[in-house]
Amino acid sequence: MTAGTCRALSVEVCTDAPAFGRLAGEWERLYRACRAATPFQNHAWLHSWWLSYGTPGALRVVLVRRSGELVAAAPLMRVHRPLPALVPVGGAISDFCDVLLDEAAADLAVPALADALAGLARTALIDFREVRPGSAVERVYHCWQGPRHRVPDSLCLELPAVPMDQLVGRLSSKRAQRVRNRMSKLARIGVRWRSVGPDETGAALGRLIELHRLQWEGRKVTPEHLRPRFLDHLVRSVVPMVRCGEAVVREFLLEDEVVAVDLTLQSRQLAGKYLYGVHPRLRERKVDVTTMLLIAAVEELPPQGTAEGPVLSLLRGTEPYKYQWRPRGIVNQRLLLARRRTAPLLAAAACEAAARARAKQLLGRAPADPQPAAA
Repeated sequence: MTAGTCRALSVEVCTDAPAFGRLAGEWERLYRACRAATPFQNHAWLHSWWLSYGTPGALRVVLVRRSGELVAAAPLMRVHRPLPALVPVGGAISDFCDVLLDEAAADLAVPALADALAGLARTALIDFREVRPGSAVERVYHCWQGPRHRVPDSLCLELPAVPMDQLVGRLSSKRAQRVRNRMSKLARIGVRWRSVGPDETGAALGRLIELHRLQWEGRKVTPEHLRPRFLDHLVRSVVPMVRCGEAVVREFLLEDEVVAVDLTLQSRQLAGKYLYGVHPRLRERKVDVTTMLLIAAVEELPPQGTAEGPVLSLLRGTEPYKYQWRPRGIVNQRLLLARRRTAPLLAAAACEAAARARAKQLLGRAPADPQPAAA
């Protein structure tokens, strides 16, 4: 680790993977002190991701401490393509990227973290992808002294954390009746579900990936979801997250056979429907899988409006089935930070992002309205 000081704070950059692993306890305290944190900032998720996907020598975790206590952290890694940059640990399989800030120390921690990132930005662009509105790193962006730029990133869809009857009540009368019919069918054919415990989670995740493979057989699937390193990452990270109540793995049974498995990642702000696998048998029985997954999810969510009440996030992606539930569209942001000497890297990244956005619009892949339905 390399270290420096900033007023009453100490700042260091962790480049050693085993040392990153040993941060688990104090990282967990900081994670719980940061209201904006999503499950993808959990130490178990990030450290496991590094073990599966990290490049030796590339780790750059910025740590800010006050009187020895961790009050801010930015988990980053160095990449060289397509541009020299520091990007968040977590990569493409993480739906949200962010830093962590202790709310009680934010007035000091934000400028200290910005100063530390500015030091790293002398030789590389700071490139935060998939920043959810209201994230902690936005505070760093607002106090940044050098060149900066913000561009839209992925669209995420969210539903309110309300009971199923209220979710159905948001729909048109015709669509609501169809959903009630589908709910009745689930009860009639005997589909039931249960949340598995930590000791069963590893095996359940293995079943999830196998069912996911069956679900997508013969169709285009995300290749990474079927690779061994992805399952290794899920098992390493999700087992401790289930133990801490920060993930839920559900098995769905029909005639005592597991026909679906669903993984939800949870934080104070949101519960994210991350991945599921469904046996073709359910499709053959014409079971509405989305309705089934939503019923199970909302049963365990705290009511919206409480201090701990999250939203139900359908995460990234604009699949048509999601819009049937009248979700609210939330556009993630990409935050680019540079120094004067690295400003050309920022300009290149901004131009590349604009070109990609135009190409998507020409191909009809970009939604015309980031708020596709009323909340």
